[in-house]
Amino acid sequence: MSPTGARPQRADAQRNRARLLDAAVRAFSGERPEATLDAIAKDAGVGIGTLYRHFPTREALVEAAYRNELARLCDSVPELLASYPPDRATRAWMDRFVDYMTTKRGMADALRAVIASGGNPYEHSRTQLTGAVTALLEAGAADGSLRSDADAGDVLWGLSGVTLAAGEPEQRARAGRLLDLMMDGLRYRP
Repeated sequence: MSPTGARPQRADAQRNRARLLDAAVRAFSGERPEATLDAIAKDAGVGIGTLYRHFPTREALVEAAYRNELARLCDSVPELLASYPPDRATRAWMDRFVDYMTTKRGMADALRAVIASGGNPYEHSRTQLTGAVTALLEAGAADGSLRSDADAGDVLWGLSGVTLAAGEPEQRARAGRLLDLMMDGLRYRP
């Protein structure tokens, strides 16, 4: 039993849940925003009963898909810091942030439906994102590659602006150039 008293999910149930979340993100982020739950289950390679066991409503699936993408983004920080110097890890994370925001924009209608039904998918988003950026900035300040006075909230505002300014797929190269400019501003110069 887990600390909450619930039994941990079997490995196959965890795989099914992950496949359902991936299929939901694909559907709600632009490929098929009006996709039925049956179509999402089929895309995930599971039956509709499996979908409903994990997500009793469409809103529950949308919210879980959004939170899963947010967790995937924020949880990537330790892996990036283990693979790259902090300044390169920060820049790589910025690319992932733009991809995440593009997905979130595609899910906007579905997320509005969650909010209309009383859910709050954004409840912990800011805290998680700020924690991820803080970890990157602190690692960069510690190794001397990034400024020690950079504020995680300011970086998030800048990243959000870049995403809004260059949000269309054909403008992704522009977003990359803007992120490079942001990184130039974050680098430590003695």
